[in-house]
Amino acid sequence: MKEQLSSYWKILIEAVKQQVKPALGCTEPISLALAAATAARYLQHNITRISAEVSPNLMKNGMGVTVPGTGMVGLSIAASLGAVAGDSEAGLEVLKNATPEQVELSKNLLNSGIVCVSIKKACQEVLYSEVTVEDGENSATVIIAGDHTNIVKIIHNGQVVLDKLSSQSEQTASPCQIKQALTNTNTREIYQFITQAPVEEISFILQSAQLNDALSKEGLNNTYGLHIGQTLQRQQQRGLLAKDLLSEIMIRTSAASDARMGGAVLPAMSNSGSGNQGIAATMPVVVVAEYLQVSEEKMARALMLSHLLAIYIHHKFPALSALCAATTASMGAAGAIAWLMEERYEPMAMAISSMIGDISGVICDGASNSCAMKVSTGASAAYKAVLMALDDTCVTGNDGIVTHDVDMTIENLCALASRAMQHTDVQIIEIMEYKAVANG
Repeated sequence: MKEQLSSYWKILIEAVKQQVKPALGCTEPISLALAAATAARYLQHNITRISAEVSPNLMKNGMGVTVPGTGMVGLSIAASLGAVAGDSEAGLEVLKNATPEQVELSKNLLNSGIVCVSIKKACQEVLYSEVTVEDGENSATVIIAGDHTNIVKIIHNGQVVLDKLSSQSEQTASPCQIKQALTNTNTREIYQFITQAPVEEISFILQSAQLNDALSKEGLNNTYGLHIGQTLQRQQQRGLLAKDLLSEIMIRTSAASDARMGGAVLPAMSNSGSGNQGIAATMPVVVVAEYLQVSEEKMARALMLSHLLAIYIHHKFPALSALCAATTASMGAAGAIAWLMEERYEPMAMAISSMIGDISGVICDGASNSCAMKVSTGASAAYKAVLMALDDTCVTGNDGIVTHDVDMTIENLCALASRAMQHTDVQIIEIMEYKAVANG
């Protein structure tokens, strides 16, 4: 039994390692940049054309976000810079080595009209990008599907170089094993894992605190996006916002998202392919852990709990959907903060249930600077839910989609995202397409 349990733990650890990764820039445009960088690797001369097709959801999440180091928003600059300066071996940090000269060159390509990004109609994949890069003599096409870094096809000068890429042999656990483990587990088993697992096996998660806290400091020291963190901090100084733990959670969490969405050239530690989800699962926990002055081991266990709960919830609905996943990642943070406070399962479960009763249904209308507001909302709701749990209070099974079982409540939330909110997603994309046309 012990050996079997140990094997299960290894799969959970591998799930976190695969889903919690450094990422520079919003992951949807970065995924497109990675495809462009991989295609450009096959060229021998100067680029003459870049054409891309993306899924509607990827277009939604890439239209309004700033690409790091460029000061520009949108997928076209992401594709152009990826082709010009991308490191195809760097995954979600594909743009980390781009120089100012390369940024200028990528902008010149845009201005010359040789970069075209459009929506792929009748696309079956929620997350899909297909990029063709040409140099006059050579062409290469790269397709990424299903996951932000999952290259499934490469075509060079009409010849298929790669088809249906599988990286399972490089992984400790296959995607199927991980999916099955997440499907079969529950919040109580996750709780038992993080409280009993050897700390040396999970201490890698502390990097999420280092990266996302650095991003938070950047967001407070410099002006990015809607600068929510700076704004709240200024209102503190004016006496309009209290200088307390809740305010500190909101300020430091939203500041990281400000920097993330505003194009800061610093990586975020992502969760489930999203930097904002990584921030939402990390920063509230970090702030509370520092306030409580807990040990490094307890910080690691709390962060592992938060990130694993976020992964557990998100694996039950599409990678990109109409449901704001920063709010579901905040549910992981709520559970972890409750554990930091009392180290019991019941407050953790109560906090998650209250979160679902509170902020379910917040829509994702594309990645943009306003994501920092939703991240801030999720962080403040998490702390409120924890305070209720500490008072032995939570949203009960008599209310709405919440049941008396936290795992069933999570299932109900994810059923909305997977089924009913698909129609919402279509409407959101139609509205955004109309805006794009109206704005020229």
